[in-house]
Amino acid sequence: MNRHLHPLIRAAIFSILAFSCAIASAQTWRWTDPASGRVIYSDFPPAGKVKDLVRIDRGSAQVVSSEDTSLSFATRQAAQKYPVTFYSGPECQPCNDARQLLSKRGVPFTEKSVQTEVERNELKTLVGDDFVPTLRVGSQRVRGFDASAYNNLLDLAGYPKNEASTTAAQ
Repeated sequence: MNRHLHPLIRAAIFSILAFSCAIASAQTWRWTDPASGRVIYSDFPPAGKVKDLVRIDRGSAQVVSSEDTSLSFATRQAAQKYPVTFYSGPECQPCNDARQLLSKRGVPFTEKSVQTEVERNELKTLVGDDFVPTLRVGSQRVRGFDASAYNNLLDLAGYPKNEASTTAAQ
């Protein structure tokens, strides 16, 4: 009988580990319910308008407001699913060109100026070195500035070609 328990125990352990890995890689959403004022955490973003929508992605939080009416619906959806982080350096012409492309296209982005050792290490972890500019859209990355590569990545993420206004967070 012990021979039959061993494969069952092994299958149970495998199932638990697979489930744990799935949970660990999932995104978490936090928002405030407008009716009750309670803070809610979920695996899925809420339907409709809520207050203080935040996507928590493996230790970092990206604030995406569902009530920002200055952005189109398509842009808000893309920003929620695929937030844009732009890594730049001081006195960097390719960085200026990349920033101008993002601004002209109306992409809301978070810019991180890479100047300290901690910021360099973060970028090295992300792309393998501390080269700027670097663009991150969701989990995808582009090292350096190539307008067609930037536009292709933004297109794939669902960002519209042109947006009336821009949001940049420092």
